[in-house]
This record gives sequence, C-alpha cells and structure tokens, in this order.
Amino acid sequence: MSYLVLARKWRPKRFAELVGQEHVVRALSNALDTGRVHHAFLFTGTRGVGKTTIARIFAKSLNCERGTSAEPCGECAACRDIDAGRFIDLLEIDAASNTGVDDVREVIDNAQYMPSRGRVKVYLIDEVHMLSKSAFNALLKTLEEPPGHVKFLLATTDPQKLPVTVLSRCLQFNLKRLDEQQINGQMTRILEAEGIPAEPGAIRQLAKAADGSLRDGLSLLDQAIAYTGASAGADGGVLADAGVAAMLGTVDRTRVGALLGALAEGDGERLLAEVGTLAEFSPEWGGVLDAFSDALHRVQVRQLVPGAEVEADGVDVDALAAKLRPEVVQLWYQMALNGRRDLALAPSPRAGFEMSLLRMLAFRPADGDGARAATPPSGANREPVRSAASAAPAASAPTPRMPPPNPFTDATPARPAPPREAPPVREAAPPPRPTQAAPSIDDTPPWAIEAPAKPAEPVRAPAPAAAPVVPVQGAAPVQSAPVHSAPSQDAAPAPRPGFVHDAGIADADAWHSLVANSTLRGPARVLAEHAGFVGYADGVLSLSLTPADDLLRSNAMTVNAVAEALAPALGVTPQIRFTESAQPAESLRERNERARDERQANAETAFMNDPDVQRLISQYGAKVVPDSIRPYDEN
Repeated sequence: MSYLVLARKWRPKRFAELVGQEHVVRALSNALDTGRVHHAFLFTGTRGVGKTTIARIFAKSLNCERGTSAEPCGECAACRDIDAGRFIDLLEIDAASNTGVDDVREVIDNAQYMPSRGRVKVYLIDEVHMLSKSAFNALLKTLEEPPGHVKFLLATTDPQKLPVTVLSRCLQFNLKRLDEQQINGQMTRILEAEGIPAEPGAIRQLAKAADGSLRDGLSLLDQAIAYTGASAGADGGVLADAGVAAMLGTVDRTRVGALLGALAEGDGERLLAEVGTLAEFSPEWGGVLDAFSDALHRVQVRQLVPGAEVEADGVDVDALAAKLRPEVVQLWYQMALNGRRDLALAPSPRAGFEMSLLRMLAFRPADGDGARAATPPSGANREPVRSAASAAPAASAPTPRMPPPNPFTDATPARPAPPREAPPVREAAPPPRPTQAAPSIDDTPPWAIEAPAKPAEPVRAPAPAAAPVVPVQGAAPVQSAPVHSAPSQDAAPAPRPGFVHDAGIADADAWHSLVANSTLRGPARVLAEHAGFVGYADGVLSLSLTPADDLLRSNAMTVNAVAEALAPALGVTPQIRFTESAQPAESLRERNERARDERQANAETAFMNDPDVQRLISQYGAKVVPDSIRPYDEN
C-alpha cells in the first residue's frame, strides 16, 4: 500500500475536526440545520487553511443519504465516495487549468441535468480568480440563478482579482490564518496518534515555519520525520529539536542571545566573533534578522508588560530587559526590520547583516557599563538616550551649579546645545542661563530679573529697559546677556525666584512674555494666546476674550490647565476670571499677527523701493506676482 502524506491522511472529514475556522463552521452549520442554504458560496483565504476541505464537507452534508444536516454520517456510500474523491455529483474544477470560456460553457450545459446519485449537484471551482474575463461573464447568469439542484462552491486565495459582479452573487467567507498554538496543537495530536516521539522545541519550530498554513506545517512535518528518521516503536528515532533546526536552516536561538548580549555590552570584537560563528552554519541571514527582531520583541514585552508570559527560547530575556533601555530596544527593532528589507541591496547577505548589527552598535547609549538606568518597568522616570558626541564634553568640562529651572523663563532646547567653554567665574555673578530670545537687544522679561543674594553695597539702578518684544515665529534666536547681581561674599548664586511676587504681572508685555515662554500645549495654549491681559492682583488674573474666541473658556479643564501652568511663575495658582469688554485687550496672537503684518509691509516696501527692481519694472516691463514677497528671515 502506498504511503499517504499526513496532509491528506489527516484531512478533516467533519466540521468538528476543523481547526481555527469556527466562524465559518457556525454559519454553514446553521444554514444546513435550518434549510436556508444559499446557491453560491465563496471561500477566501491563504493557502492550506481549509477552503477545499470545508467545501467537501459541505458537499457531503448536502448529499448524505441520512438527510441534509451539519453532521454527515460518514458511513453511507455518498459520504465514503466524497471522502475518496469519486462522487460523480461533486465536480471539482481547477480554474487554473480551465480558464477559457469554453470550459465554463461546458459547466453551464451540464448544470441543467439532474444529479446522477446525490441530492444536489455541487460544483467546486478552485482558484476561481484564474478564470478569464469572458469566462466570468459567461458564468454570471448561471451563478445568479442556477437550477434548484445545483450549488456553486468557489475557492480563491486572491479575492481582489474577482469581478464585483461575481462577489455580489456569492456568500463570502474569509478563512483566517492559523496561529502557532493551533498548528502546534494539531501537530502534537497527529504525532501522538502516529506514535512518533518528538521534542516540544521541534514542534514549535515547525509550527512557526508553517506561517499560518496547517497544510504547509504538515508537509514540513513529513519532511522532518524523513530527515530525522523518527518513527513509531521503541527502536524508532525522535523528532529532535536540533534535527529540525538543521533541516529548516534556522540558527540556534542561543546564538541570537549571544549577539544581543554583545550589543548590550558594546563589545564589537565579540559581536563580530559571534557573526563568524554563525557563518560556519551557512544560515539564511534574513531569517537570523527575523529571529533577532523576535527576541527584541520579547525583551520589550518583558520591559513594558512585566506580567505577560514571555518565552525565553534561548535568550536571557530578564537580563536584557534590565540592562537595555526600552527606547533603545525600539530603535534596534526598527534597525533590524530596515536591515531585513535592505538585505537584498547589500554587497553580500553577510555584509548586510553585519552592517545592521554595527549600526545598532553605533547607536548604543554612551553611559558606561550599562545602557539602562534603574527605572521602574513603567518607564515613568526614564532618561532620554544620549549620544556619545554629547556625553563626552559634558564629562570633561566642570558644570557650574544652576538654580532650579523655571518653565516660563528658561527655554527648554529641543536637543543638547553644543559644548562651550565655561565663562570666567566672577566673584558674585551667577552663571549665564539661556533664555527664550526675541529679535531684540534685551529680551529679558521684566518679571524674570534675578534678585541679589547678599548685596555688599547699594546696587545702581539699571537704565530703563526697552519693552519686551514678543518672539516672532521664524526669527533666529540670539543669546541674551545675563543680568548679574551685585558682588556677594558667597560664590554660589542664590536660587533664582521664578517670579517677582510683589510686582505681579505688571502689564500686557509681561503677560505676553509669560505666555510665550510657557510650556502650555494644546487647547490651554490656544486659550492663553487668544486672551488679553486686564489685570492681576491678590491672586486673581483677569483676562478678556473677543466674542469670536469666547467659546475657548467654556471648558473648565482648559482654564484650570492654564492656571496650573502659571503657578510656578506666580508663586500661587491664580484664579482666572474673564471680564466683558467692548474692546478686549490685545492678545499674544493679535500682537504676533500685527508684528508679522508690519514685517510683511516693510519687506514689500523695501523690495519695491529697491533700485534694481525699479529698473526691471521701468525698462523691461517686469511685474511683481501678488503675495510673492516674503520677509527675508521668515523661515
């Protein structure tokens, strides 16, 4: 007797034996039990998920000699003939081999005749998307109104190629890809029934390599049994993990763990030595990068979801999760995916693989012997990743003591500033601080002036400062000159107050500077920028809004957010009140727009008065395109 492959031997013969397609089984079972059976069904899905199998079981349920039901007996002549593939009223047509209109016309002509043995004549057309356009057109009328004794079962792996006219005439069922646990469980049951011993790791590798297709998995299982010599009985071999790995060409997962460990330590020599060890096995380098990405995924799950179950699979997940920062794991994961995509463009697969790992090594955080600080798994106090270029100068140059930052007066740069030489230390002068600068000579807000710590002599009153200019978007930032206090006996500067409480918000200019330098975001910043300053006294901040912007204050959470953001600068959380005014005070938005309009007008005037422009207009008839003039420093 010839050998029957596992995929055919263990093909399900009843709906109850199907794996992973419960949504389709439920719909078909209810239709059969209630007698509401449609005349055309379309089964879609990737290869090896059960499209043809479901169609055959459905045909068996329709023609079982014991009656139409979702549970065919499997013992009558009709059931046995359908299982054996010799039932005359079940016509299986391969559309890939019969694509022409003549083949479809033959089907249409035969459909008019009554079944020979069964109750229903079933046409199973596999890979129906391969039919030609004329063949589809010839089939449409019969597919919409077939004889009562005919059922059409269509199967395809590419439903996008089917005409909409065909889709609209069928009940469509999309079969899902099977997950690894479902394929693993089915393989385990088959091996137990066959009496073949197997290691769990071998089955897990085969289930992963099946890629969602149970038929592919069973074909690989047949190949693995032949490769390892596994068989039933006491003298038979075992389906071993190492043998399956050798057959599939996969690498030992401990090698992936070694690569990750070398990367985490920043040991380039060890990293390349591990790559050389891998090269001795002639692996598929794209598969190694896939395994690398999978290991990084498990490390990230352990970091961010500590309670989730994560398989080690040859990788010390706990040690790597404790050593690496979560953001670095994300960065390396993206690099592995990009390296997998670009592997075909590399001079050689090994060179592309090495370059991907070296890229990860180059972007390793430069913080000594570890890449991750001791932070909770949730990452609430996680530090940002620093590059080696920014960390080296900081370690060499002494850092002066700085007062606590003020969110409204100290601008937060988007990236670390380039290293500078420390200025000469004055006896009582505090170190300079960068501030949010405006295109003016002195842009220090009037409420941000430092108070002297211990004045040794009366301080000469400074000259009146110019009104602060609101920063205009696109202006180049300049370094503001620091305001030095009087000489003091103590070399360490006193903590700088975030706000001069006695002065309060003196005028609209101070309010505009306060909002411009704040950390407000979203609706709260929109509200602050649209509000005009009326007054501030006794912890009450009075603001005004135009009738068009009055809706902005309707959300109490937004108003509270503005108040809480102003608290560090004011020393107290202010109570915000909105006053009615026929002419609301100028808001920061209006001031910025006015400044922008003035700059635009000055730019147009300067351009039109330029001698060269006047010469082009007068001598050559040149015309200026409307709205084409922009200030030079707009961007």
